[in-house]
Amino acid sequence: MQKLKSILRFGAILSDADIEVIASNFKQKHLAASDYFLEIGQIAHEIAFIESGIVRIFKPDQDGNEITKYFFKENQFFVDLESYYSSIPASEAFQAVVETEIYAIHKLVVERLCQQIPNFFIFLKTITEATLLNKIKDNDFLNFGNSKTKYLEFVKRYPQLALQVPQQYIASYLKITPQSLSRIRRELAQPNQ
Repeated sequence: MQKLKSILRFGAILSDADIEVIASNFKQKHLAASDYFLEIGQIAHEIAFIESGIVRIFKPDQDGNEITKYFFKENQFFVDLESYYSSIPASEAFQAVVETEIYAIHKLVVERLCQQIPNFFIFLKTITEATLLNKIKDNDFLNFGNSKTKYLEFVKRYPQLALQVPQQYIASYLKITPQSLSRIRRELAQPNQ
């Protein structure tokens, strides 16, 4: 809960008293690896914060292959914004990649808290914008370079993800085949000749 409270201090928008009230409304949940936080077709009713672990967003392509779109890590909030705000079924799934501890808060509780604590609404807008900008920035490297360059950049940016996330999810995120990723990793593991 300390990590959540620390993030709630972002931007110095909320008072310490407000942070205590808001944090007390989050419910702790444990997700085992492969557990879903939100499945395709469900409506998002909760915003979650990752205390520890990794959650991936994926969507099936026309052939039914799971395409990993993004990874959320420790100290990040996540939600399917479109489903949450529009109450439409989610077109993407949110799934734990490893054992993951989250704190979640229901939409009705968020709405009540925003009436009680107007600055909470401002905080949510600020954090949403920061998260969207990070997501855009995080994904920019996927559009440039060859498979090896993209993998090296991924490892540089996210060393923990590179160690913890199964290879097929990394390959999907980098838009390369698992076989290509295996080959790249083998090449990188061999000493220079």
